[in-house]
Amino acid sequence: MKATLITHFRDVAPNSDLLEMVVWRVPQPVPPCEHDFKYSLVYVANGTRVIGYDNERGKGDHVHFAGEESAYAFISVDQLVEDFIAEVERWKREH
Repeated sequence: MKATLITHFRDVAPNSDLLEMVVWRVPQPVPPCEHDFKYSLVYVANGTRVIGYDNERGKGDHVHFAGEESAYAFISVDQLVEDFIAEVERWKREH
């Protein structure tokens, strides 16, 4: 079985901010994850990644926020997208 693209969304705002979400269903979990998804969700403002959710091999599910990295508890793709969008909206309100 090959990886199957679940979603790929990319939006560039008039001010050049970038929001991109890519999620794949993979045949084997990406170690140390136990789920069968590979994902990268990113929000870039003023040319700098301010929010990122991904599950890089060897690191597992994690979040990048304003230069800091912390673990993320993956529940589902829907919850992942919801959490990411909520974080982006919160950041936009505060900046």
